[in-house]
Amino acid sequence: MIQVYGVHGSPFVRKVLIALDLKGIPFKLIPQMPFSGDAEYLKINPLGKVPTLVDGDLTLGDSKVICQYLEAAYPETPLYPQTLAEKARAHWYEDLCGGRVSELAAGIFFQRFMRPLAFKQEPDEEKVTKIIDRDLPPLLDYLESQIPAEGFVFGDFSMADLCIASPFFNASYAGYDVDPARWPALAGLIERVKALPAVQKILEKEARVLGQS
Repeated sequence: MIQVYGVHGSPFVRKVLIALDLKGIPFKLIPQMPFSGDAEYLKINPLGKVPTLVDGDLTLGDSKVICQYLEAAYPETPLYPQTLAEKARAHWYEDLCGGRVSELAAGIFFQRFMRPLAFKQEPDEEKVTKIIDRDLPPLLDYLESQIPAEGFVFGDFSMADLCIASPFFNASYAGYDVDPARWPALAGLIERVKALPAVQKILEKEARVLGQS
């Protein structure tokens, strides 16, 4: 059985767990905090990040690499578009939203959720304001231009939709939601992704872990 090392609440772990569930692939989640310094974990992922996937003799880190492997190894129920151009766009959105967008959303989550809960510190609202008012809007404007008013980016649901929406689930735990008046297409996509049963199942588990239920 496939093993996934990670923890609920990580947008990168979330992506892999949802991909596995949608493809109907059995797996076992092995709890692992990122950057814990766990010497045994560093033997299989020297970066100390999550997730890591173990499938038989194969061990992979990085959620994008893992999902592309799952798509090739378990092609039933495809989760990426099939044309070359659309697949390339899907990978671009995955890089963009798994990179800078996730970094900014994680900044909100850390300041407003993790600092008070884990470190008993007040959030640095100056940093949060900078993210919300200056850093995020140009990226949200771009995403708004790429997203249809209804449905999903490539017609059927794909990993592109999940990758776009997922960082904002974490920001939402910290009280930030994309303004539907300013970015209606993006806000609508986030809600449509959130409503999918496979996504809702993972989010409910996260809510219990994070004390949000």
